[in-house]
Amino acid sequence: MTTAVSTLRLDPLVVPTGQPLRVAVYTSLAAAIRSGRVELGSLLPNEADLGVALRVSRTVVREALMLLEEDGLIRTRRGIGRFVAEALPQVGLELLRPLEEIAEGSGVVTVERVLEELQPTSDFISRGLQIGDDAEVWVQENVLRRDGEAVAQMLEIIPAGSVLLERSAVLAARLEEIRRPGRSLLAAVMDILGAALGPAVYDVTVGRAGSERGRGIGLEASEPVLVLTHNVLLDGKPVYLAKNLITHAFGTLTVAQSAT
Repeated sequence: MTTAVSTLRLDPLVVPTGQPLRVAVYTSLAAAIRSGRVELGSLLPNEADLGVALRVSRTVVREALMLLEEDGLIRTRRGIGRFVAEALPQVGLELLRPLEEIAEGSGVVTVERVLEELQPTSDFISRGLQIGDDAEVWVQENVLRRDGEAVAQMLEIIPAGSVLLERSAVLAARLEEIRRPGRSLLAAVMDILGAALGPAVYDVTVGRAGSERGRGIGLEASEPVLVLTHNVLLDGKPVYLAKNLITHAFGTLTVAQSAT
């Protein structure tokens, strides 16, 4: 017997401009599964019932379910139906997603804003965003905490002024939303631009916390950290740049690979 749709406690279906319906359905179902609102191992409602509940076609539901299966969140038993996985796969760097979402699952995750200001560019920023040395950028520093403990320091940057307007008039018009506290800059950008973003690249290195940034996450300057430099493109041009310091308290970061 399948689970009733009413017991899934799905989030309202939100479809950002430009995002395919199947991605929105995938996001709603994945959130319900990862948050524990759907019991692990339970049998899902059929495609038709899910389509009625979410007000989308059966084809859209089927495409979303295929994405969920590819990500290991559900499995199909021929002749019976689709089941939620018995154990959730670890979320890593294989998909474009905010760092706070990657950290979820083993505690309460919060994002604490410690700095937001318009700044002149630097060599790191000029190269990462491919902008001139005289350009200005919006800079945010956020501390990611899990159950109150700092697990990452995030330095996040987007272009400002005419460069931002040229690369995304939508972002330029919605700066107030981007500046809202309680979430990372990447989460805000993804909420606005959705599936239009990408591709993205992580550079992973090992470094030292440093005196200034280390102090913000409770580390000595000489303590080792994982440094994730993150660059995201929009229509072939960089629109987001970040340097994230990841502490040992963050836990495991996974990267899924395949032979094809």
